Amino acid sequence: MSIAQTQAQAEQLLRKSGILPVVTADSVDEARKLSAALLKGGLTAIELTLRTPAALDALVALKKELPGIAVGMGTVLTIEQMQKCIELGADFLVTPGTPPELADALAKAPIPVVPGGATPTEFLSLMARGFRVCKLFPATAVGGLSMLKGLAGPMAELKICPTGGITEDTAAEFLAQPNVVCIGGSWMVPRNWLKAGEWDKVEASAAKAAAIVAGVRAR
Repeated sequence: MSIAQTQAQAEQLLRKSGILPVVTADSVDEARKLSAALLKGGLTAIELTLRTPAALDALVALKKELPGIAVGMGTVLTIEQMQKCIELGADFLVTPGTPPELADALAKAPIPVVPGGATPTEFLSLMARGFRVCKLFPATAVGGLSMLKGLAGPMAELKICPTGGITEDTAAEFLAQPNVVCIGGSWMVPRNWLKAGEWDKVEASAAKAAAIVAGVRAR
């Protein structure tokens, strides 16, 4: 499959999601319960970060038990991690940043990839490899809405998923930008809710997030 095809899939997947919850789970059970709550609330994809030892086992469990949710593996930092996530059935991959060697490998991946960047030069480098759907990270720290508006002119083809520092209160404003295909955030999965097992709160926050997406797209 060509990078043009996998990038088209990445755009379709992110556009369908609208808001991508960035999930860090300490156990398979936690990943299972919070993902089920997010799905019940109306969010159809997650970015499951490789920041805990449970992440890969959680990927396997979610693929088996929750077919309704697309599982993207985030915080992919190495080619080895990329290969392992593909092998275990990840639906897509997300990186926080993308050095050249990793970018070259990701460009050949058989599944959708959303590579991260933070500067125009990084995005131009990714676009030269065929990427058209990228993650802006850390979004608010590198200029937020101003950065997105600035990128829109010279990189009109680039579709962006800004992540980092976006909240429920600012989500709609980010989503309304023409070059934004999806936004990433973790406000619907705060650690205190997960530790307390307050899955009803996760579901309610996910439902509000899904309503934000619907509201922006109905304009």
